[in-house]
Amino acid sequence: MLYRPMLAAIGLSALAVSAHAQTSMPFALDWRFEGPSAPYFVAIDKGYFADAGLEVEVTAGQGSLDAIPKVATGAFPVGFADINSLIKFLDQNPDAPVIGAMMVYDKPPFAIVGRKSLGIEAPSDLEGRILGAPPPDGAFAQWPIFVAETGIDASLVTIEPVGFPTREPSLAEGTVDAVTGFSFTSFLSTARLGVPEDDLTVILMADHGVDLYGNVVIVNTDFAEENPDAVSAFLEAVAKGWVDTIADPATAIESLVSRNPAMDGELELRRLELALEDSVVTDWVMENGMGIIDNDRFANSIEQIKLTYEYQTEPDASLYFTDAFLPEGGFKLD
Repeated sequence: MLYRPMLAAIGLSALAVSAHAQTSMPFALDWRFEGPSAPYFVAIDKGYFADAGLEVEVTAGQGSLDAIPKVATGAFPVGFADINSLIKFLDQNPDAPVIGAMMVYDKPPFAIVGRKSLGIEAPSDLEGRILGAPPPDGAFAQWPIFVAETGIDASLVTIEPVGFPTREPSLAEGTVDAVTGFSFTSFLSTARLGVPEDDLTVILMADHGVDLYGNVVIVNTDFAEENPDAVSAFLEAVAKGWVDTIADPATAIESLVSRNPAMDGELELRRLELALEDSVVTDWVMENGMGIIDNDRFANSIEQIKLTYEYQTEPDASLYFTDAFLPEGGFKLD
C-alpha cells in the first residue's frame, strides 16, 4: 500500500571493519516481535551485521521503558526505546550511561482512533464525546500536550478509563467514541473486530502540534566510548535493514515470520506498512535523511514534555541524543 519507489536505494558510507573476532552486540527491543521489528531481522538474515564484524541477537521487550534500564546497566549495549521516556529516565538518573543515537520513529505513533459513524473526524469532534483511555497508555500520557496544541476544551471531553484488553472492543461496540493508542495498533485491532476501515479515523498527535519524537536506537555510552566503530557499524546495518524493508515490506515480513511460523504474517505486514507510513517514512526524513533530528523541533519537544512531567533538573538536549555515530546528514534516502 506504500510507498515511494525512490526508497529502494540508500547512500551509505562504507565502514572499515577490522578483521578480528566479531563484536557481540545484543539488541533489546521495546516490545514483542511484531511487524515494525522486521528490519532488524532483515539485517541479520542479509548478513549486514555479520559483514560489519558484529554478532547481534534481538531480544523482545515489554514496553517503551523496558530497554532503557537494560542498556543503562550495560546488560545490553544497544536497544530501542521511546525517547520521551529516555528523557525522563535521564532526568531522574543523570549519570546513567545511555543516550539516543539514531532516530527511527520521526513521528511517534501516539494517536486518537475514532469512528466516523460516531462523529469523530477531527480533534474538535472529541468535544461532547467519550474518549476511552487506559491510564498507563503512552498516547494518553500526551493528552495535555495535544489539548494545548489543538485548543480543544478538555472539560467537554469525557475520559473513560479502560483497560488495554477492553480498549478496542469498547470502540467497536460504540460504548466510547474514540480511544487513545498507537496508530497502527488500535486501528488494526479495531478493524479486526469488524469495524470497516473506512469508518475509522486516525488522528496522529504529531500532525496536530505535538512535536515529540518517537522511538530511537539507544546505546550504552561506556560501550560506545570503547567501541565507537562498532556502534557506527551497527547503526549502518540497521539503516540497511530499514531501507530494504521500506523497499519490499512483504519480503521483510518473511524474516520476521521465520522466527515464529504461527504468526499472522498478513496482520504483521499491515502493521509494518502502517508504521512505515505514519512514523518512519515522513516528508522530513525523505528530505533530510534517516536517523538524525531537527534540533529546533527537539528543543520544543523537551519544552512540551513540561506539560506532562516536572523536570528535576534543567533539561539538556545534548544528554538525550547524539549524532556522533551517524554519517553527516544521516542516512540519505534517494
